[in-house]
Amino acid sequence: MNYQVRYTLTAKEDLKCLFTFLAERDRQAAVQARKTIAECIKILEKSPFTCRKVDDEGKNPFLRELLIPSGAAGYVALFEIEDARTVTILAVRHQREEDYH
Repeated sequence: MNYQVRYTLTAKEDLKCLFTFLAERDRQAAVQARKTIAECIKILEKSPFTCRKVDDEGKNPFLRELLIPSGAAGYVALFEIEDARTVTILAVRHQREEDYH
């Protein structure tokens, strides 16, 4: 079964901020990060249930995190499995960001 992967406006803004921040420092690293994130997101098209559940005290078993390795840290995509055909990415963060948990 294939899932359609959608992005919230917040997730799109997160990605834009991540790439802008990185591109200002290292353009090649930004290009590589974009490629890595896009490749890892493809996992959600086939098997979103393989990703770890978010620790929200069992309130929503369909709220999950995709770990995206990149360099010494990486990124985390928070997403929700909406139904049998749709996955929605809610946020994307670098693991070293202050608000990452």
